[in-house]
Amino acid sequence: MTGISSRKEGNMKKKAWKIVSSDYLIKNKWLTVRKDHVRLPSGVEMDDYYVLEYPNWVSVIAITEEGKYVMELQYRHGTQMTGYELCGGTVEEGEDFLETAKRELLEETGYSGGKWELLTVSAPNPAAMTNLCYTYVAQGVKKTREQELEKTEDIDVLELTEQQVFEILRSGQIYQGDMLAPLWQWFYSRK
Repeated sequence: MTGISSRKEGNMKKKAWKIVSSDYLIKNKWLTVRKDHVRLPSGVEMDDYYVLEYPNWVSVIAITEEGKYVMELQYRHGTQMTGYELCGGTVEEGEDFLETAKRELLEETGYSGGKWELLTVSAPNPAAMTNLCYTYVAQGVKKTREQELEKTEDIDVLELTEQQVFEILRSGQIYQGDMLAPLWQWFYSRK
């Protein structure tokens, strides 16, 4: 596997910060904010280091039997932008990452099946967020049913050629970092 586990070895190991104390400022289903008082290995202390606790995420590079990429077009209120995205979602407590990815693909797009493999594991923002994103490649998927969206979701599903995905990637129409990095990795690995 590529990703986080391979980075824990060798020269990359640094001493961890010691958590002196922690206080939760917000703790609910969608946002958990923790304020840590930390001591660095150098002895420097910070009493206001903020950490966002999120569950792990998954994303899927889904490719149909005909070689088309299953992409989503979605509005994101945080940035107030619409962009192309991979299918993705939150891993529920106790849920297997691969099963989450398969469930999200089926619910959001109506596609399923194919051969699945883990492409990479990334940390969306390791300085302040606790979660990891597991990105899978699903090759040979097909549409098996209609979308089953949550009432807050409004997702357009598109089948794009590899060249179209590469062009929207190059032109900045995919702007989520946790989707950009795996897509670039996927395209690079195919050369």
